[in-house]
Amino acid sequence: MAEKTIKQKKADIPDGKHTPVKLNVYGLDGKVAGEAELPAAFKADYRPDLIRRAVTAMEANARQPYGPRPKAGARHSVETWGKGRGVSRVQRLKGSSRAAQSPNNVGGRRAHPPKVDKDLGKKINRKELHRAKMAALHATSVLEIVRGRGHQFDEKLTVPVVVKDDFESIKSTKDAIESLSSIGVYADVERAKNGRKIRPGRGKMRGRRYRNPRGILVVVSEECDGGRSIRNLAGVEVATPRTLNASVLAPGGAPGRLTMITEAALVEIGRWAE
Repeated sequence: MAEKTIKQKKADIPDGKHTPVKLNVYGLDGKVAGEAELPAAFKADYRPDLIRRAVTAMEANARQPYGPRPKAGARHSVETWGKGRGVSRVQRLKGSSRAAQSPNNVGGRRAHPPKVDKDLGKKINRKELHRAKMAALHATSVLEIVRGRGHQFDEKLTVPVVVKDDFESIKSTKDAIESLSSIGVYADVERAKNGRKIRPGRGKMRGRRYRNPRGILVVVSEECDGGRSIRNLAGVEVATPRTLNASVLAPGGAPGRLTMITEAALVEIGRWAE
């Protein structure tokens, strides 16, 4: 039964036949300035199951242990009346009839609070993490997967979107927005900006008031002015080839993130398959 399920899942996976061999290289004005060959690193097997497993493990390992104070809800001077008074036998404040401290009372302690020493992490093999990263990288080069993730961009673009190294020398956010608009990917920034929603539940009281959609991933060769000028736009994330992983390439375990790469960064990623 398990083998049948695996075969069915693989049948639904795009085989990458629509992945272009040649990629257009775009200038800051949005015009095609040349061509670049798609590196072999982008041609790994597409494994959405492995991507989700890796991202889940990475997010679990990034969680911070938490728990209440050891004496939270139990800092009362209480006593038990015992039986025979026609009331519940819970702990009550001394000199008063008000119930306190017991787990079922208002202001009382929790019965089973989260423990600080609990291990929240998940184990995953190092090779699985690498294969997940390569599979997520491959998904960024398949137009159907990128479109299926909900990104908005010009239909004529080849993915990943390769730009000239001049992009790394942009000084201001205004110039960066003009370049994104000329290339044809700024619509995805607007999608992320308009998709900002107030988080439901208690999270909005704890410094996580808004949920922001993930947008363009911009990969530069190193820390530069171009990356700093664009990183404050809605949904945009800036990375280098050294910081790429499955969680960055496929946020939430959903592969196919719209990725824009400079020529120098593309050459460095191409060395992964050597």
